[in-house]
Amino acid sequence: MPYWRLSGFYLFYFASLGALLPFWGLYLQDRGFTPVEIGELMAVIMITKLIAPNIWGWIADHTGLRMPIVRMASLLSIVCFIGVFYAEGFWLLALVMMLFSFFWNASLPQFEAVTMSHLKERIQHYSRIRLWGSIGFILTVTVLGYLLDEMGVDLVPKMVLLIYIGIFISSLLVPEKRAVMPSQHQGSIMQVLRRKDVVAFLLVSFLMQASHSAYYAFYSIYMEGIGYSRSTIGELWALGVIAEVLIFLVMHRLLHRWSARQVLIVSLAIAVVRWVLVGIAPENLLLVLLAQVMHAATFGTFHAAAIHLVHHYFVGRHQGRGQALYSSISFGAGGAFGSLLSGYFWTGIGPAATYGVAAGYALLAVLIAWRWVDREVGVKPA
Repeated sequence: MPYWRLSGFYLFYFASLGALLPFWGLYLQDRGFTPVEIGELMAVIMITKLIAPNIWGWIADHTGLRMPIVRMASLLSIVCFIGVFYAEGFWLLALVMMLFSFFWNASLPQFEAVTMSHLKERIQHYSRIRLWGSIGFILTVTVLGYLLDEMGVDLVPKMVLLIYIGIFISSLLVPEKRAVMPSQHQGSIMQVLRRKDVVAFLLVSFLMQASHSAYYAFYSIYMEGIGYSRSTIGELWALGVIAEVLIFLVMHRLLHRWSARQVLIVSLAIAVVRWVLVGIAPENLLLVLLAQVMHAATFGTFHAAAIHLVHHYFVGRHQGRGQALYSSISFGAGGAFGSLLSGYFWTGIGPAATYGVAAGYALLAVLIAWRWVDREVGVKPA
């Protein structure tokens, strides 16, 4: 298994998220966009997550060539992102963001499928590779936070472009690994999607990411308005992901002890508490820190459990499209839905109530997961 080469891709890919998620809203605000426009522009990125992974997932499942797709998508995301430096006005910037994110969002689901193929029966070790993505995020968000205090937010797109180049270079180092096809007939992917537990799982993933949207789009703006410096905001983002890294280190043990369903439900319940705290106590540093530590559950344990469930539900030739569906419905549709509404809520009902709505999404997801997600089999890794 090419551990370091797989880990390197995650390092750079999530480093790009470390530049985009915490600071892209601040960059857009600095360019004069309103909260509603920021919500709409962030939704553009999420909408491409709904479309791109499924297109590329279908191609990958029919050709079996996942790494060439990852490499091409990584290169084209660089080419398209250069347009950010020249785009003026809302609509032109929206077009550029749609183009670069269409290719950027295409690569990760296929790379996840390649990683699972390399791991084979050692799927429980996924978190040890994925944690390098968290490390990349931490390094970027911490360093960039300090640099922005000194150099201003114009640095953000330059840093993103540099990291995109790193993603492409790292993709060149990873060998292809085809999924092992089961000997028995699998049926169509629509047969999988008709199952109530699969539908419930995808809906829960949608709601969980919708609940995160106000955090991704407006948390930095929110905290800067309270009076936190950009370097402190970067440290708060880093704290959340440090907690995520620590949980990834022991995730394989948790998933041996408890089912993926149980981990999923607990993660969702913690998300409810987290968004309530973010909304009501932004000036209480202790509670702010506690809410950030909860990222270990709301992203870390949730995502690891979700990947196990995807691997369980979608096997063999459906693996690529299964990863793509999970990514597009959760990060894509859920993220776009949440970003768009949070932009309107932010000016309409205020930040605290917006995070209350986010907590409501997570609470609804708890109820759905408890009632329908894999209640009979309770998936555990081999």
